[in-house]
Amino acid sequence: MGFTGFFLILFLIVHCTLNSMIFFDLYNPEDNGQTFNHWAHFFGTNFFIRAMEYGLFLGLLLHIIQGLILWAQNKKARPVNYSVNKYREGKWYSRSMGLLGTLILLFLILHLYHFWTPSRLGGTMGIPKLQEANLADYNNQPVHNLYAEMQNVFQNPIVVIIYILGVIALAWHLLHGFQSAFQTFGINHKKYTPLINGLGILYTIVICALFALMPVAFYFNWID
Repeated sequence: MGFTGFFLILFLIVHCTLNSMIFFDLYNPEDNGQTFNHWAHFFGTNFFIRAMEYGLFLGLLLHIIQGLILWAQNKKARPVNYSVNKYREGKWYSRSMGLLGTLILLFLILHLYHFWTPSRLGGTMGIPKLQEANLADYNNQPVHNLYAEMQNVFQNPIVVIIYILGVIALAWHLLHGFQSAFQTFGINHKKYTPLINGLGILYTIVICALFALMPVAFYFNWID
């Protein structure tokens, strides 16, 4: 569980960095998403990155299965709740990882439906093909205009709210999962644990704030 957690934590750094390229328009209004589309095309066509993408799906699947196994083991170890549990240990989100994980999974399915499916499968499942943008700085080859797709998807206020709620669930999940992954490998010491916890909080705030800001920025036309 800790190993797949580390893998997904690293993935979020890469994914957030790539998506943050949309903010290049704030510094160069004439960019019009070209920087983001350029790197999105690179990530979508590079052999090694595509191989890692399949590894990501496998890691995510293992993470879900392991979570279900741990949940079942905990239920089996204590099938009946305590009549009185006055001193419950840990934060509420550390006791609700299963619920938060389920909410994140539902959000992830929606996210894949909006962006990964049309980008990788070319408009299957009833999703129209993305508008193509001919980027002269990418070997004069047309690439999918994922930037325009994000603009389109995030014009729906309901979708924006769902994405923000999904990011909030991810934040609570990471607050416990980050330090828990280190603890799983025995990295738990009074000297280092506070530093790890602080790093986990900083990581969670930066990653989730950027992810939440993206749909908000498109909806309010802060970037166009």
